[in-house]
Amino acid sequence: MTASTPPRTSSRLVSPLGRRRPAPPALVLVAHGSRDPRALTTVRALMDRVRALRPGLPVRLGHIELTAPLLPDTLAALGDTPAVLVPLLLGRGYHVRQDIPEMAAAAPGSTRTAPPLGPHPLLAEALHARLTEAGWPAGLDDTARRSTAVVLAAAGSRDPDSAADTRRTARLLSARLGVPVVPAYASAAAPTVPTALRALAARGRHRVAVASYFTAPGRFATQCAAQAPWIASAPLGAHDAMAHLVLRRYDQSLKAPARAAA
Repeated sequence: MTASTPPRTSSRLVSPLGRRRPAPPALVLVAHGSRDPRALTTVRALMDRVRALRPGLPVRLGHIELTAPLLPDTLAALGDTPAVLVPLLLGRGYHVRQDIPEMAAAAPGSTRTAPPLGPHPLLAEALHARLTEAGWPAGLDDTARRSTAVVLAAAGSRDPDSAADTRRTARLLSARLGVPVVPAYASAAAPTVPTALRALAARGRHRVAVASYFTAPGRFATQCAAQAPWIASAPLGAHDAMAHLVLRRYDQSLKAPARAAA
């Protein structure tokens, strides 16, 4: 630097009055975790998209189980840095009600926990895009509509609110596609994907796609896709709509009144 060159300052961190702005709370993506190595690759790709949309925002990753880094380790590494936890989960359930709040309460820094990603119209947008990638036709005439349907394949939960969230997403997707969308589950809830397929066939719906309502690849997503009689979409993954939804949940959580940790 020459004597005539003014020192550089960060325009993002210094206010017009010359005071340094506080850094934003870290965004911690909370993934479930999976033994399938594709899951970690997918979640990291989503994290990269979030970072590209919001440069300068610290984004971290923590898993509930099975995969490192585990959420408690991520929160410990942040120390006293405030954080907003955004679950990469698609509805309410035990992890949202119990596991994540308990881990957040044990964190050394202050935390907020955003709602799960679903239900939300951006998820229906991502589901539609993944179906289109798998071969969903751009247009359906009336005859095709009468024989076509979608099974929205989700992980499943014993929590009735989780099923309610999945049903709402099914309605949002049905409105986009113009055909029936039936929720079905890999475990813990009914109907199963094969049961839903049989019920649709009995109603004359013989061309049925399976929409993968999973954030990332894993055992359940693979199992459900293998049962598709026609096409099966890929998990939601690092779709742009997912990245935008993550940031929307982050921003909404910051605007909401702070609540004591459960």
